[in-house]
Amino acid sequence: MHPGHPTPMRAIVRLTLLAALLLGLLPACTPTPIPGPGGTAQLTILYTNDEHGWMAPTDNIGGAAGLMQRWREDEGYTEDGPFLIVSGGDIWTGPALSSWFDGESMVDVMNVMGYTAIALGNHEFDFGREGLRERMAEAEFAFLGANVTDTATGERADFALPYVIEEVGDVRVGIVGLASQRTPRTTMPTHVAGLKFEAYGPTLAQVVPQVWDEGADVVIVLSHLCSMELDAVAAVAADLGVAMIGGGHCHERISRTRNGVALVGGGWRMEAYGRVDLTVDLDQNKVLEATTIVKSNPPGEGDAEVAAQVATWQAQLDDALLVAIGYTRDGIARNSAAMWSLTMRAWLAGYPADIAMTNPGSYRQDFDRGEITLADVVGLWPFNNVLVDAALTGKQVIASYEHGNRRPAVAGLTREGGEYFVNGEPLDPETTYHVLINDYMYAGGDGYQFATYDPDAYQTGIDWRQPVIEYISGLNTTAESPIEGYLENR
Repeated sequence: MHPGHPTPMRAIVRLTLLAALLLGLLPACTPTPIPGPGGTAQLTILYTNDEHGWMAPTDNIGGAAGLMQRWREDEGYTEDGPFLIVSGGDIWTGPALSSWFDGESMVDVMNVMGYTAIALGNHEFDFGREGLRERMAEAEFAFLGANVTDTATGERADFALPYVIEEVGDVRVGIVGLASQRTPRTTMPTHVAGLKFEAYGPTLAQVVPQVWDEGADVVIVLSHLCSMELDAVAAVAADLGVAMIGGGHCHERISRTRNGVALVGGGWRMEAYGRVDLTVDLDQNKVLEATTIVKSNPPGEGDAEVAAQVATWQAQLDDALLVAIGYTRDGIARNSAAMWSLTMRAWLAGYPADIAMTNPGSYRQDFDRGEITLADVVGLWPFNNVLVDAALTGKQVIASYEHGNRRPAVAGLTREGGEYFVNGEPLDPETTYHVLINDYMYAGGDGYQFATYDPDAYQTGIDWRQPVIEYISGLNTTAESPIEGYLENR
């Protein structure tokens, strides 16, 4: 073999190292942490994620006030104790109580609860970057996204911090935030245009040493990452001395340790929370012991101050939206065939298109038994989207319907015996059909290709909830004549 060429084994090793670097699995060298004041100290982290604006209690969940009361009674929380309250993001898009106010109500309640920081979730961008900046200005907690950069400059985005250092008793806690790399597909793409969501490993390798250099005694990471991603990132985090990573996005309850790093996730909708206890050696700036547990937030007595704040916002919402438009005897589940058929038929009743189609993830809340109100429709679709009329060939219609793992809600398009029909007529692959979709899908959300199929689609400007409100109102349903008589379970 020529002496200038590496041996096959060396070549394999070099390729393996290169692949690891590209994937972000090899961290940079970690500087020696700056010694703290000495001795050991306890730190308790209370962790939630994917709150989605569910601040009000329900029959099954204690809401924000219940969570605060659980922390005080079960965890011994006090404002001046060794406690840190943080979140993995997606804090506001959900029921009308949050979404109607563009998240302002949720920020206000979390201020009262004493949150210190959150990771940027994909739904933090739902009201645009200006809406995000407005909420950030009102928040008494930090929005963290160390891996969010501006594609034009290559610098970190100016609307989020990479990390903060918070003093909790004797412990200086470095808190780093990671946003999901899937954000451009899981929020309105135009809201994150010009942003890049960098790989997690290289970001931590760059940022965590800076946090140590600034005198942190312990470093934790808040993220909007799912369970499998947390496991992968834990290997890098362990070499950097990170003690804990909190997750989000997939609404999982997580309580385990990987590579010596505590991993935690608190489900969603404030239905549960994670508790992480760290014993920190302040002489060596390392964690001697870490334990994790996830606990439920059942209904019960709630914290009076938080409950009063929620009630204030509820009163404002009731003034605006507690207007009945229909009646359901049994209730309608958000991901049921009945709900999908009802809403898509409503679109076609309010606009002259051949087919209506929307992504399954847009449905966020059931219609409970009894009156259907404006607030229910806002809670069902809490995002501020509008309708788009896209012209597609029959072949593109089928490709759009069969796109992804979950087929969209649809009306006007049926399938029988392997053959597709449009309003009862066999679909022609070459014929052009008008397909009514939401602008999230048109912008490429969930990976849909509507903008490729029709670059000049008509932006109707119609709020996507409006046809549903008008359709349900027009049925004139009551307790004696409920909406069940108009539902189709297909």
